[in-house]
Amino acid sequence: EEHPVPGGLWEEEKVLVLEQSWRPCPKARRRLRGCLEWVKRQLFRVGEDWYFLFILGVLMATISFMMDLLVARLFEAHRWLYREVGDILVLKYLSWTMYPTALAAFSTGFSQSITPHSGGSGIPELKTILTGVVLEDYLAIHNFGAKAVGLTCTLACGSTVFLGKVGPFVHLSAMAAAYLGKMRTSVTREYENKFKQNEMLVAAQAVGVATVFGAPISGVLFSVEVMASHFAVRDYWRGFFAATCGAFMFRLLAVFNSEQGKARWSDLKIDFPFDLLETFFFAIVGAVCGLAGCAYLFCQRWLLAAVKENRLTAKLLATDKPVYTVLVVLLLASITFPPGLGQLMASRLTMKEYLTSLFDNRTWGLLVPNASSVADPPSRDPRGLWQEWCHPSATFFGTLAFFLLMKFWMLILATTLPLPAGYFMPIFIYGAAIGRLLGETVALLFPQGLHPEGALRPIVPGGYALAGAAAFSGSVTHAISTALLVCEATGHLGHVLPVVLAVLVANAITQKHQPSFYDGTIIVKKLPYLPPIRSRHMASYQVVVEEFMDHQVVSLPKDGGFEEVLVALDASADTEYPVVESAGSPTLVGTVKRAQLVAFLQSHKHPQAPPGEKVNGKGGWSAPHRTQIKLVSHPKINMSPPPKLATTGTLGDDCAVEPIMLQLSPWTSLHQTHHLFELLKLQRIFVTQFGELVGAVSRAEVRGGTRE
Repeated sequence: EEHPVPGGLWEEEKVLVLEQSWRPCPKARRRLRGCLEWVKRQLFRVGEDWYFLFILGVLMATISFMMDLLVARLFEAHRWLYREVGDILVLKYLSWTMYPTALAAFSTGFSQSITPHSGGSGIPELKTILTGVVLEDYLAIHNFGAKAVGLTCTLACGSTVFLGKVGPFVHLSAMAAAYLGKMRTSVTREYENKFKQNEMLVAAQAVGVATVFGAPISGVLFSVEVMASHFAVRDYWRGFFAATCGAFMFRLLAVFNSEQGKARWSDLKIDFPFDLLETFFFAIVGAVCGLAGCAYLFCQRWLLAAVKENRLTAKLLATDKPVYTVLVVLLLASITFPPGLGQLMASRLTMKEYLTSLFDNRTWGLLVPNASSVADPPSRDPRGLWQEWCHPSATFFGTLAFFLLMKFWMLILATTLPLPAGYFMPIFIYGAAIGRLLGETVALLFPQGLHPEGALRPIVPGGYALAGAAAFSGSVTHAISTALLVCEATGHLGHVLPVVLAVLVANAITQKHQPSFYDGTIIVKKLPYLPPIRSRHMASYQVVVEEFMDHQVVSLPKDGGFEEVLVALDASADTEYPVVESAGSPTLVGTVKRAQLVAFLQSHKHPQAPPGEKVNGKGGWSAPHRTQIKLVSHPKINMSPPPKLATTGTLGDDCAVEPIMLQLSPWTSLHQTHHLFELLKLQRIFVTQFGELVGAVSRAEVRGGTRE
């Protein structure tokens, strides 16, 4: 019943008046809306991709720079605290260990409390998503905040934990690209296209690498090598444009903040960077890095699986992740304590200072006789950081060897931490240490160079450090573009040929014996990713679909009714079912979605229709679990008159049967099937022989075929 209000207006009329009062000047608003639509049409005439890629690059560069700035402040606070406690050994130990332990515990607790998908680098999950598999919440916007805050705290731990930012930043860029894609959909008022989403994700990979190193070209190539098994050339310009915008913005912010001198790790300005005979030693560097990469990948994958299988660690990772983080970080911090073993590993250096010292173009063997005692605190002069590798009781050969020995297992142990962290920069530094040790050894053996007569061309150990960094990181990630990455990030192209040689040798060894770091993580996490076929023997090319396909396929006849549909829904929980001509003729005519079958039953008010599968907001059907259909009616149905059922109704008449666009032959090879699944991002293909359905192949069968 309507009640009048004072003033003679009814309640409904008053609401209308109030709504109209909030929108004055309708003509002006229409003109303004028309002007905005015209501006949008003019801006988008060149394509909206340019604007969103530009925004993506600038946004991620700004976030990367601000993160580096905040991490530097937090690390300086740690140094100040360690310096101010005085010479009391207990206080120095507590200040050295408790600071990174608290930051790592907060990183784990904060990120895991928001979403459990924020741990690790995110690259294995992103590789899986790019193959067409949907992983819920990995690209959600709330995961962005959790990973950004957690990564900042992880990086602030410094070289104590020895972790980087490349992987998580690629994941952050992908999440930002997914959110910008949704914004573009709302702005352009277009349907959300999966191909557009994939294009933005491909560009985001390059942006993530470029805004960390300030290297757009190698960022694009590295993302293509690591993330994609097949790459569409039409996406090439998107990656380069977004990466260039991000790298340019990152360098611009560094200039404005007077950090342009710190953007480079090395200054290798040498007239004769290497002698032609040195290529033999660079090949040795590649071989050593390849063997070390095989050992690292095997041990890392073994430890990651062992931690998940061990009763104590598995319980901690399942219920008390911050406790596990505290225990591991406390162990790592205790080992790197400077008055203890840390003095033999240059543990007071940051990750960037490690690279600056290892890429030094001077020979340390010639500087040691003129060196003074190691300063406390360490010198912040980039040309004096090498002194951190000197120790009164050991030469720099001993400190470098001890660093490699200890960091090998410490880095592997750090990869098990359930916090946002990257693993590329640590292996990059580790490879630089391998190259530096071998380079100093060659310089010691040939102090006058490989040609004693004629012009003096001394050995440059910094060039070997470049080759080692590129070779070891490239072998672990199965990438060749790391050779260009070290040259582009340092601004030195003089050693590009020996660096490429070292990377090729290292990759030839590692790719033959071990999967890449990210593929190994996918294997341990059991993600639904299609692994590459490692075997290249002729016998692998003779494996055909008939040997590994699923022969028991639930199909539906085109003239089938309610009984056939009920049996199919109860026998299988597949999202689509093959439709054959008839029960006696298994000729494949198309497929029908499970949602269509449920709708077929429910539209005819069949009493045995699955009640648990309902239409969702996007027009599809959702079934949280497999529906068990019983052939007996509920007792309540017998208490009232049964609903009127349709006396006629067939699958072919009432359901939309979609035609088959692609099908396999039983004699199709495993390699061809694998390429089709990778290239077209397929989930399942039906197998026919002379037009008749004989089986089906899904990703599970292809994975089983590759293992065999």
